[in-house]
Amino acid sequence: MTKNCSFFTSHSSILITLALLLAHTHACMGQEERVVSATAKAMARAGYVDVTSVAPDIHVSLMYAREDNFTGRLLYKDLREAYLHPRAAKALAKAQELLKKKHPELSLKVYDAARPMHIQQQMWNVVKGTKQQNYVSNPRNGGGLHNYGMAVDITLCNAATGDTIPMGTRVDFLGPAAHTDAEGDLVRRRIITAEARRNRELLREVMHASGFTVLRTEWWHFNLISRAEARRTMKPIP
Repeated sequence: MTKNCSFFTSHSSILITLALLLAHTHACMGQEERVVSATAKAMARAGYVDVTSVAPDIHVSLMYAREDNFTGRLLYKDLREAYLHPRAAKALAKAQELLKKKHPELSLKVYDAARPMHIQQQMWNVVKGTKQQNYVSNPRNGGGLHNYGMAVDITLCNAATGDTIPMGTRVDFLGPAAHTDAEGDLVRRRIITAEARRNRELLREVMHASGFTVLRTEWWHFNLISRAEARRTMKPIP
């Protein structure tokens, strides 16, 4: 009986050791998967902040890290994190907090944040000379507030699943259905639903309360400061 007990004790110790080794291996693999990219490191060195460091429960899905954006191209080759100027990151964290107080089941979801100017140039090259060029800031004129880490493209999503809720158009839609100044008419004409309008209003409510201002032609685009202030006091991201 004593010999059997010793066998089982020894066998259990081996199993526990193997389980610990497997857990360590999985942890290491997880760390490897979370390796910070060169672009993200450059953003951090320049003083920009990963938004998940100030709002850990916020969702991030960078649309220019995929091809299903208005350019049809993969623009962010290695960037997967959303970075902002510290002031903008703090304001965004406040917006997330306000949203969670009102609707714990919802979350903000970031589609774009700080954007290097060389990416802005690629976007401009796509729309230059087309009817969409008014939707993209010309790098020769100093670019837009994304290029200073002071703008964010954002929507609302299910906090648990990350699935976006109805907003009338997809983020990055370049057209009147994305405008914010005639949403009542858009609902009456059945271009967007009343639910989508309410969701847009909720998004604006928490973002405006945190210091952001919506861009009239893009329901998802919010600026923290004016373009004039950014160009006067800051340098764009190269």
